[in-house]
Amino acid sequence: MSQPSPSPQSGIVPGSDARNPPPPSGNPVHPVCAALLVTVDTLWNLADWAVVTWWVTIPLSFVSVFVPTVWLQRRLRGDRWSVALAKGVVLGLVAAVPTSLTGTPVGMALLAWAGVDRWRR
Repeated sequence: MSQPSPSPQSGIVPGSDARNPPPPSGNPVHPVCAALLVTVDTLWNLADWAVVTWWVTIPLSFVSVFVPTVWLQRRLRGDRWSVALAKGVVLGLVAAVPTSLTGTPVGMALLAWAGVDRWRR
């Protein structure tokens, strides 16, 4: 069976959703989400010594990365809700690890990936 061809006037393949285009290939998360992850992870340097406050800091770190990531992925990247939620959960969990040893390398790798992808184009 052949693939539907794009209409000559619109360039949109019939049956595709014009409001929600697929995200561009390359970096899996928006660079702002990666920068937010690095920022929140860097704030762990302040809370590392205060183990008593981890019951507040861990959920706040998760939420402060999860909510903006879902919103940015949904609005700026055009991801489906399930994809945006999954990316938000992953980055939120990385940010919630109570040391600054996980989020900074992950965030910097994602930022480098975005830079290399942009440079490559």
